[in-house]
Amino acid sequence: QVHLVESGGGSVQAGGSLRLSCAASGYTYSDYYMGWFRQAPGKEREGVAGIDGTGYVTYTDSVKGRFTISQDNAKNTLYLQMNSLKPEDTAMYYCAAKASRARWYGMPSERQFDHWGQGTRVTVSS
Repeated sequence: QVHLVESGGGSVQAGGSLRLSCAASGYTYSDYYMGWFRQAPGKEREGVAGIDGTGYVTYTDSVKGRFTISQDNAKNTLYLQMNSLKPEDTAMYYCAAKASRARWYGMPSERQFDHWGQGTRVTVSS
């Protein structure tokens, strides 16, 4: 059973940086697509960034050039480096895993993911 635990959220001022981590267990990285989602108050959850088992990455347009997704396969940990944070980045951030060995040129939809973490909150003040 895949188990995901996020950490690294917090409160920062606009322009600041945070690095989110997602510690994963019970999986082999090459067998899963890993993604970061976020849900702002009153809004639907949206995909932010994803990485497939081959290392191919995808970002939603609003975070391109500011966020970087990566994974340390030896540590079974997924990261999201967030720079130049904006108030509109305020949300609960979740990592998720989807069983797949395929190359993905776009991020799978939310409902396609099999496993979810509990989330970590990010608050960006202006």
